[in-house]
Amino acid sequence: MNTTQLECFMAVSNFLNFSRAAESLRLTQPAVSHQISALEDELGVRLFRRTSKSVRLTQQGYLFTQYAGEMLKLTRTARIRLQESRLTQPKPLGIGCRSVFELNLIQRALGLLRQEEDNLLPILRLIPFDSLENQLIDGEIQLMFCFQESAPRKAAYQELMQCPVACMCAPDHPLAAYDQLTMQQLKEGGRVATFRPSVYPHSLFHIQNQLISGLMPDQLLFCDNLEVLTALVAAGFGFAVVADAPQIRAANLRYIPLPEFAPVSFGAAYLQGEQNPVLRRFLHLLEAELRTADTP
Repeated sequence: MNTTQLECFMAVSNFLNFSRAAESLRLTQPAVSHQISALEDELGVRLFRRTSKSVRLTQQGYLFTQYAGEMLKLTRTARIRLQESRLTQPKPLGIGCRSVFELNLIQRALGLLRQEEDNLLPILRLIPFDSLENQLIDGEIQLMFCFQESAPRKAAYQELMQCPVACMCAPDHPLAAYDQLTMQQLKEGGRVATFRPSVYPHSLFHIQNQLISGLMPDQLLFCDNLEVLTALVAAGFGFAVVADAPQIRAANLRYIPLPEFAPVSFGAAYLQGEQNPVLRRFLHLLEAELRTADTP
């Protein structure tokens, strides 16, 4: 049973004439007759009593007019509601972050985007890097933050900032007294808090390996994520080598430059060919916000 059959049935029941019903539906008379016959076969009853001179509804036909009318009304209502929902459909924007610091990074730009997009529906994911990459490839998120060195191969990359390499330590740590540091000074700085390889960009992991080579196990603090590393450093248990982004620094910690190492690129990765205008606008707002925050 389909809406064409129902429309043909209602037209014939109104006109009691196949030719006039066909004309009102802009169909041929044979087409209308075929739809009525198919409907009667499916229902297993005769809906019209037809002679060479007249067309009349059977008792079952009278009964079916009520149901056919309701089904067509429901179909029209559903079509209208779906068209309306398409106009007011939320605009999802899936963003993947690896740390609460990245969540803090996007708050201002996301708030500005909310003022521009009435139906914006942000979907924020705070999960490990490997899982974020899978979700990006599968389309569950549209954007993820990462260092350029570790951006997914299938993704496009847009740089948001250059992050100098720095030593992060508590204000009362011995290294906090310096304005800049060398690798040799770091090696003499005591216990080191370190990341696992998949969290660091390759260049920082290489620096970390240089730093910890030769250290005893009790001089190392292995951390699963940035939050754990920051908490241990803030508590004074050690120092860490990080990519320094002033916009997402932890409060009350010292960030001391390591000028012998080149900065690393931090930005956003999204699928090649992504034409989502909301995503593009968000990146533009975020980039402008970071530039403003970086201006003295």
